[in-house]
Amino acid sequence: MTDFAPRPGPLNLITDVPGLSVGQAADDRFRTGVTVILPETPCPAGADVRGGGPGTREIEALAAENFAGALHALVLSGGSALGLGAADAVAAGLSAAGRGLAMGPGHPAVPIVPAAILYDLGPHSGWGEAGPPHPELARDALDAALAAEASGARAFALGAHGAGRGAKAGALKGGIGSASVEIAPDVMVGAIVAANPVGSVCMAPGGPFWAWPFEMEAEFGGLRPGPDWRFDPAPIPPDGKMALPPEGLWALTPPEGGNTAVGAVAVSARLSAAECRRIAMMAQDGLARAIRPAHTPLDGDTIFALAPGGVALGEGRARAARLAALGSAAADCVARAVARAVFEAASDPGGPPSWQGI
Repeated sequence: MTDFAPRPGPLNLITDVPGLSVGQAADDRFRTGVTVILPETPCPAGADVRGGGPGTREIEALAAENFAGALHALVLSGGSALGLGAADAVAAGLSAAGRGLAMGPGHPAVPIVPAAILYDLGPHSGWGEAGPPHPELARDALDAALAAEASGARAFALGAHGAGRGAKAGALKGGIGSASVEIAPDVMVGAIVAANPVGSVCMAPGGPFWAWPFEMEAEFGGLRPGPDWRFDPAPIPPDGKMALPPEGLWALTPPEGGNTAVGAVAVSARLSAAECRRIAMMAQDGLARAIRPAHTPLDGDTIFALAPGGVALGEGRARAARLAALGSAAADCVARAVARAVFEAASDPGGPPSWQGI
């Protein structure tokens, strides 16, 4: 067997996994946005929620013991709970296009559209009686995803775009990030993350990312800790949203607003809904590799896993081993996607600084 060295996919994006398109839309006035991940056909999926303040929709529909076990689209949105309406708009748009569960002659198609949101609200969120912009943004993002699917376009923007438009990562500007890796011929794994955590993504302000050991081809700057670097046992690094006060850990002041890192991984393999759930559980470890601390009571960390098709894994222990390899690669991709989100994000006037601007 020829040796194969894992490498990023052609675009280093989740769309390197065949069968997926991504569409995004954002509102610069309100600093919020929506990202839609669209499979060409319904695909098995699972989800794992570890944050203490999640905002989600239709996760139970993906459970292996339930009827659907697959999704027609996935929505990541800003707006906190007010942004969950983005998924309603995507579901309506897909149904109008005839995409969804066939319920009977003359009945509209019923798409399964899970979603997860992050908190990007603030004084700039003054939409008033018009209501949140997320349904309109979701329609635009779905149109972009459908257009990408039709044309075969797979590239999409990173940084302050889509669901990452108003994200903050600790004390830095957050955003949307993505990464991929080919772990064997025709076996691709990818991730997309909207990074808005309370914790820090850097070992020091403007310094190396916590995810540096997993970086491929200097995709987020290539910085490494120096030979004199020593681990700081302070639980909240200085560029997190909660700085450790002189009084110590118990004197921490919670930050205003909320947080959360939400995202998805995809693999080019034929998996069941239960196996997708296992991949999502393993992929959550990527957040812990890239964010310190992760999975806090103030975050809503949620990761989905999609299997739009591809290679067969075999049976028995060989299948379990290959599933473990996919989950391990997915966690690495999540960590890389978090760092890329922050590395690529540009700051707003009066907003948190960008990593590249420090």
